[in-house]
Amino acid sequence: MPETLGYIESLQESLRKAHGCESKHAASVPVEEVFQGKTIWKGTVEVFDSIGHPKAKTAYAWGHAAKDTGNEVRFVTVLGLPPVDSPRKAVQAVILSEIKQQKK
Repeated sequence: MPETLGYIESLQESLRKAHGCESKHAASVPVEEVFQGKTIWKGTVEVFDSIGHPKAKTAYAWGHAAKDTGNEVRFVTVLGLPPVDSPRKAVQAVILSEIKQQKK
């Protein structure tokens, strides 16, 4: 990915590579996920209108520091397909997926 890309453009490139669709940025939504009184995720989810995907009309994406190095940015992309219908649900889906991966 060229380093000249901005944050939104980098997320769009990530969506393109992961899901094979173009996108148009629609909104930036702050999300805080709390479990048993503790914040387990807090950040801004970028919402995109997906263009050319056969099923998803919406996509969600964000970036964060990679857990292993803390230096690299990891981009997360989630298509807006049931049950994911909001930025919060996208975050919840990723958290659940990561928990399942840790249990393997």
